Amino acid sequence: MSGTTTAAASLRRRAAGAGANRWVVLVVLCVSLLLVAVDATVLHVAVPAVTEDLRPGGIELLWIVDVYPLVCASLLILFGTLGDRVGRRRILLLGYALFGVASGLAALADTAQVLIVARALLGVGGAMIMPATLSILRQVFPDRRERALAIGVWSAVAAVGAAIGPLLGGFLLEHFWWGSVFLVNIPLMLVSLPVGRLLLPESKGERDGPWDVVGALMAAAGLFGVVLGVKRLGGGEPAGSPLTVLPLLVGAALLAAFVRRQRRRTHPLVDLRMFARPAFSTSVGCIVLAMLALVGLELIAAQYLQLVLGLSPLETGLRLLPLTFAAMAAGLAGARMLRRFGPRRMVCAGFCLTAFAVVLLTALGRTDDCALMLSGFVLLGFGLETTLFGAYESMLSEAPPEQAGGAAAIGETSYQLGAGIGIALLGTVMNAAYAPGLSDVPGVPEPASAAAGHSLGEAYEVAAQLGGAAGPALRHAARDAFVHGLHVTLLVSAGLLLLGAAMALRLPRVMQCEAGPVEVPAPREPAESRVSV
Repeated sequence: MSGTTTAAASLRRRAAGAGANRWVVLVVLCVSLLLVAVDATVLHVAVPAVTEDLRPGGIELLWIVDVYPLVCASLLILFGTLGDRVGRRRILLLGYALFGVASGLAALADTAQVLIVARALLGVGGAMIMPATLSILRQVFPDRRERALAIGVWSAVAAVGAAIGPLLGGFLLEHFWWGSVFLVNIPLMLVSLPVGRLLLPESKGERDGPWDVVGALMAAAGLFGVVLGVKRLGGGEPAGSPLTVLPLLVGAALLAAFVRRQRRRTHPLVDLRMFARPAFSTSVGCIVLAMLALVGLELIAAQYLQLVLGLSPLETGLRLLPLTFAAMAAGLAGARMLRRFGPRRMVCAGFCLTAFAVVLLTALGRTDDCALMLSGFVLLGFGLETTLFGAYESMLSEAPPEQAGGAAAIGETSYQLGAGIGIALLGTVMNAAYAPGLSDVPGVPEPASAAAGHSLGEAYEVAAQLGGAAGPALRHAARDAFVHGLHVTLLVSAGLLLLGAAMALRLPRVMQCEAGPVEVPAPREPAESRVSV
């Protein structure tokens, strides 16, 4: 790109971000994020009810919970770069519509297979929505100081969605059937679709050359294959099983071919040279590790609260509120902390605080300890949100503005990939620590012990069928084994978080800010190259 063209592009970006309506755009983008964030967590408290009604197998239950983030992660690059070509607002609005339709299908699902398909369609809609929100935010906030504040509000809204999800899900489960947790998406979609059409700016990436359709499909198939293999491992499938090894090998081969293809193309789908920048690659790695720890722990915590402590779904949602409210506070304070401490210290401290909170929660047992749980969840929420805020802000600021769509897709891919792998990895650790505790319960036959070793919920069902003295003994042993597995999982998570703290030492020490946006008149140029509202 010539110097004149680059200068004109810079003027266009500054003009796009200079108007006062950028804060209105931020509000609309936050509603978009709320739509996705609520759906990502609303199912957590409903897992026991879904298990009781649909009776899915162990693998099907993992699919129900995991297929949404995995499909979303697989398609983020495809839809993020497609938005650069056909318009980010257009993809965003299509995502709203698909999200609403898929939510209705999930609410009416009468089999595990239908629910899995509906959750997969929700993942497709989420893949349309998430990169568009970040790339539009990067476009309308060219000044890093304002952008840091906008990202703080954006991330706080994500925490609000995480808080509303379990609480709203718990409330609905108290009064309605489990499918009602998906219906909450439809009112949000009905509001977001017309408002987004009226207020959001349409924009396209400033890239030459055709969109690499083959590359986009390779990336989607490769990511799906890798995470599918990891998910099967998380479900307890044998490591040597062809259905586990084959997706891993094919997925890895496709991703390697995708990287090779992008390096050779004159106009790549994703400019992989961004990863050569230490701040960018480190930020992506920190996002993966943070989400890996968070999502798996939230799922296990919901099961602990309901199945071990015997809390209702609504009470479970209320117990998880301190975590998400602390995350909201960290998001709102993030811009100030970033300016004062810099990315390196902020992200590293966030990881360390989260690791401390996780170790603190290993003191949880079979009895309810509200004070310990409150302290641990508050520290966990504040630490993780501090980490994610610093990593996201550094990643977006490090990426060139003209590559905002690709950078946003990479960031959201790492977010969803970390979430999906976290459920699979921590689920594997949990199962490995839980199942041996049920192998030699007195009076329980071996087939019953094997069935009880799949999950705590299944152990309770087997115990109820056994009756007599063996039933209570199995129930007691299952609770003890689950608590032991929880402790082991927490310690593994703490180790991963400390690894993230060490990785964060590669981030810049201080926050480098460019000059604020200059008020300039919109340059006269062809209408198709301007940002329109």
